Amino acid sequence: MSEAILRNQVIQKAWEDPGFKQKLLTDPKAALKEALGIIIPDHVTLKAVEEGSDEFYLVIPPSPASGLVKADIQPLGSW
Repeated sequence: MSEAILRNQVIQKAWEDPGFKQKLLTDPKAALKEALGIIIPDHVTLKAVEEGSDEFYLVIPPSPASGLVKADIQPLGSW
């Protein structure tokens, strides 16, 4: 599953499920594991923030030279 598809699924679920959204904002690793079976390794920090209508977050991904391996994130299923 591509990163973009996974991100869109998480956003859609957060829009549709207020409980999931709240858990995602307070404990994103647990929210993803409980709702979607996605396990984020302990060494990876995950932050979820909610944009407002008058703010925008620009996320600059790590350089490919940083050694972050996307394969560390294991989706075990989808809803």
